[in-house]
Amino acid sequence: MLPDTALTEPAVWEALLDNGLPHTALMRQLPQLTGLGLLDPLATRTGAVAAQPADPERLQRARVHPVNVLVALRTYAAGRGVRGRGTWTPAQQIVDALDAAFYAAFRAVKPTGKRYLLALDVSGSMASPIAGLPLSAREASAALALVTAATETHHRIVGFTARGDGASYREAGLRQVDISPRQRLDDAIRAVSSLPFGGTDCSLPMRYALERGIDVDVFVVLTDSETWAGQQHPHQSLRRYREHINPQAKLVVGMTASHFTIADPQDAGMLDIAGFDAGVPALPADFARGA
Repeated sequence: MLPDTALTEPAVWEALLDNGLPHTALMRQLPQLTGLGLLDPLATRTGAVAAQPADPERLQRARVHPVNVLVALRTYAAGRGVRGRGTWTPAQQIVDALDAAFYAAFRAVKPTGKRYLLALDVSGSMASPIAGLPLSAREASAALALVTAATETHHRIVGFTARGDGASYREAGLRQVDISPRQRLDDAIRAVSSLPFGGTDCSLPMRYALERGIDVDVFVVLTDSETWAGQQHPHQSLRRYREHINPQAKLVVGMTASHFTIADPQDAGMLDIAGFDAGVPALPADFARGA
């Protein structure tokens, strides 16, 4: 309810901080607070503010998803706005606090109890920024894999690519990825980045599960949608899997907006995600629950 001019006054922000900013609002305003000099490394208030992002109770109340914390961390550490609006000199205490908050936020994610096959596209195009954020599609997919590993007891994580010749999953480059919730994000990104790059065949995860007889409730295929369809469309592969293994299996696919759909829009058990924003990280779990 404050006029814009008031938000350029340090005294106004000091009063707001004293009154208590909600968790997501605080993370969003860290660049502004830093630019106004309120989070200088020598400022008395900096330590108190730095203690808030990773506070378990605040994270639980706000239900902040770890990937949203990661976006805030990358934006703040970059020292400039995503769209070039405003610059600031990041305070290391705040950078460290957001880094700690990313891992602490895992505990705020409620498990679904479903059986997941999380398939990460490891093609070369995944290194591109996602949705104008200071985050690549590969980094976002690795972060979501860490969250899944930390919150869902029954999960398997694979990386997939393709040679483009319609070969089986073994020849095409689908392999299990060992990602542990005890890992740091950088380690998970390295694990995914070390896999061979090629084209993108999004049917491979379902074919893999069918050939191996793996029980899966939800296939989550994280891809930038720069896809080569292969011999079988993903929705055809899911239907074959449903016929032979689990008739109720669901598919969530995508991370970016493109000019075509991978899932079948007529199938209520398939969900295309077009784009990436603060609401996207929680979508697969909500869809798995039937929310």
